[in-house]
Amino acid sequence: MKPLELMIIRTILAIILALLSAIVLADSIRLAVTTSTYNSGLLDRLLSHYARVSNTQVQVISVGTGKALKMGKNGDVDLLMTHAPQAEAYFIDQGFGIEAQRVMHNDFILVGPEEDKAQVSGAQTVIQGLSLIKESNQRFISRGDDSGTHKKELQLWRHLGALPTFDGYLESGRGMGHSLQMASEMGAYIMTDRGTWLALKDKLELHLVLKGAPPLINPYQVMLVNPKRHSHVNINSSREFAQWLVSKAGQEVIGSFRINGKALFVPSAK
Repeated sequence: MKPLELMIIRTILAIILALLSAIVLADSIRLAVTTSTYNSGLLDRLLSHYARVSNTQVQVISVGTGKALKMGKNGDVDLLMTHAPQAEAYFIDQGFGIEAQRVMHNDFILVGPEEDKAQVSGAQTVIQGLSLIKESNQRFISRGDDSGTHKKELQLWRHLGALPTFDGYLESGRGMGHSLQMASEMGAYIMTDRGTWLALKDKLELHLVLKGAPPLINPYQVMLVNPKRHSHVNINSSREFAQWLVSKAGQEVIGSFRINGKALFVPSAK
């Protein structure tokens, strides 16, 4: 084969590879999800099922809700699945997100050391349980990361009149899984979503000490980043994935996801 012919063939192959790469990149989406969703193992299950019906590659970025919303605002992701209703409503109202849909929910609980020195297990509500922890100056680990769980925790503390300042109050600045591990190692109390707790509890020296009455519902929803704000987002593939999450197929995956026979999330799409 002559050098010129070889050069032409190589050029054609390079063009073909570039086009294939472009196709692959065009059929991928960036999904920001909370660490609680990721740590529970549910997301891996959802994506494995979605791969059976779609060629879209879902690139997962696991962060706290606050950071996820910031990434959506900046156009760094195509869609989000978060759990902070007030912050999400503001995100939508400001025009950064569109087509918000409820996906699932679980609830928030308090877990802590078996000896339960603050006697939280005797409380009637989670707010009362937090008050007992504060009054007895027991260690309490807060995520402190502007996540949905952290936002909810601060909202509960405000019912007591002010944000916590007692000596036992510590911030991890980490996700739910790391924060639970830290609480376990320090013999501290912590507020967690039930899904992450059920997924990790066998690895922790912690015990459920209080659940809400009524339950502290922890709703998750999916939102698309507004293409009018960021024209580069892959709106079509993002919408397809979001619609699958709230479809019968996606909701069945969520409802059937269990660890040790216990459901971690309750499907709640309309």
